[in-house]
Amino acid sequence: MERYFKKISDVTKPIIPPRNQAEKLNVEVESSDQPTIHVSLIPIEMEIDLDNLPSDPGLRPNIMSYSSDVRDQVRREYLLKGPCQPRQHIFPQRMDGNRKRKFIVTWFDEFKPWLEYSIAKDAAFCLYCYLFSAGRSERGHDAFVTEGFSAWRKKERLRDHVGDHDSDHNKCRLTCQNLMNQAQHIEVCFSKQSEQAKLDYRCRLNASIICLRCLMMQGLAFRGNDETENSLNQGNFIELLKVIASCNEDINKVVLSNAPDNLKLTAPHIQKDIINAAAIEIINVIIGDIGNSFLSILVDECRDVSIKEQMGIVIRYVNKSGCIIERFLGLVHVNDTSAASLKKGIDSSLRCQNYSYKK
Repeated sequence: MERYFKKISDVTKPIIPPRNQAEKLNVEVESSDQPTIHVSLIPIEMEIDLDNLPSDPGLRPNIMSYSSDVRDQVRREYLLKGPCQPRQHIFPQRMDGNRKRKFIVTWFDEFKPWLEYSIAKDAAFCLYCYLFSAGRSERGHDAFVTEGFSAWRKKERLRDHVGDHDSDHNKCRLTCQNLMNQAQHIEVCFSKQSEQAKLDYRCRLNASIICLRCLMMQGLAFRGNDETENSLNQGNFIELLKVIASCNEDINKVVLSNAPDNLKLTAPHIQKDIINAAAIEIINVIIGDIGNSFLSILVDECRDVSIKEQMGIVIRYVNKSGCIIERFLGLVHVNDTSAASLKKGIDSSLRCQNYSYKK
């Protein structure tokens, strides 16, 4: 079924860009008793290039500034890259206490999985805590996330940051491991379904398709006025499914009350999905029958019960056997019955089928 549908991005959850790409705000305040603030937004490119994420921990935006839709992708990308450890860098010295001190490159080996160094800030950071420390307030925790640790004479602070098994750092480490554990991903869970569950699903789907094909062939309504379990007549679709189940024990074991509550495949939107898939297959057969032949269009319009203008489109052509064939292509809703609106509806319908007026 996946090949008939295209995923639509959720417009209610826009991708939030990092801080260094945030939208610029121009604010103007008018002088009055109640000042009015005018805010103008400058549109920017909101797509995130996962291949070019900033590596320097001192230049990275806050992980929470990314949209929740891509946040785990960003985290996974940073974990795949590993911590930023510029071992060939010449670490600068600074006065710390009564002598000059600097970052020691061997610390990378001692705290290899998580320790990072920022060339821009000359400070140390923690990769695990940067990715999953949102909302934590442990003392000294923020120093390895936002500010950076640069007290080089206090190396014990690095061990203190790791802490015991229940520390915030170790909680973040376990969360990172869970994120990278492919065995826990939802895709893997789906792939681990038992073979019997897959067979039951296919049997349940085939039963629903058989019922819908029969009802479409006869031009009958699918739904009933009352489809509850206590109803004496649950509508043509469910009643026909009951008949099929009563004639086949294998089907009866997997449909209706014997199916999982969220996997009955009887919901109205699932019926529409199957019908749309059938319509696409039928239209593809019609187009294959037309081939490179010329065709004519028959159009008529009327109002439906909801007082919406709808236009029916029928194509007329000569098939490969020399017979004149007329096929119903579909209904198109139009705003009005003017020639421009009808022409626009016809054009959109033909474009969906990759046909043009040249034929």
